[in-house]
Amino acid sequence: MLELTPEEWTAIRLSLRIALVATAVSLPIGIAAAWVLARKHFPGKALLDGLIVLPLVLPPVVTGYLLLISFGRRGPIGSFLYETFGTVFSFRWTGAALACGIMAFPLLVRPIRISFEAIDRKLEDAASTLGANAFWRFVTVTLPLAMPGIIAGTLLCFAKALGEFGATITFVSNIPGETQTISAAIYTYTQTPAGDAAALRLVIVAIVIAMAALLASEFFARRASRKLHGD
Repeated sequence: MLELTPEEWTAIRLSLRIALVATAVSLPIGIAAAWVLARKHFPGKALLDGLIVLPLVLPPVVTGYLLLISFGRRGPIGSFLYETFGTVFSFRWTGAALACGIMAFPLLVRPIRISFEAIDRKLEDAASTLGANAFWRFVTVTLPLAMPGIIAGTLLCFAKALGEFGATITFVSNIPGETQTISAAIYTYTQTPAGDAAALRLVIVAIVIAMAALLASEFFARRASRKLHGD
């Protein structure tokens, strides 16, 4: 029952690869977006905040369709990337990573933003009096103090990217070995006669990986918080 087939292992490895790439690419962008939302006041800030959160409230297929018409081979962004760099996102695993990153981005930004907002600005001011410029204040003071939120956001982003389905299947379809993630494979098996056992195995794997990510998020966030407070 728990022995996975080569096709199931392929879906698991592909899902982990996509989730890791989506998280790694989203992290620096998410930190920058969270810092801007936490520290800056500018016209359109509410709009930017709404755009970041939008994938959480839109039907995933809407996000996937928007990606398809934008990043597809005939879309304005997709055609430019293909003609200029030879890069193709639609119906490729890289497109799945893009879709997963966008869907998980709000869960990445929110904890990091909260951490930035909770930092005592006097600590950054103290670093300034010691001669640290804006870059070094951010690297040596702000980022370490925000580390619990960064860790939590990163692992939540990974868990969400691992389980993404609607936007991914709309944008890159369900191609075994290329875009068939755990979620897409489960969907395929549920539509196949005698596929219930395979679907159940992948469901168990998905639950184990997602729960491990959530527990790791809690553990590392608490550990970072204890180090910061000297406990």
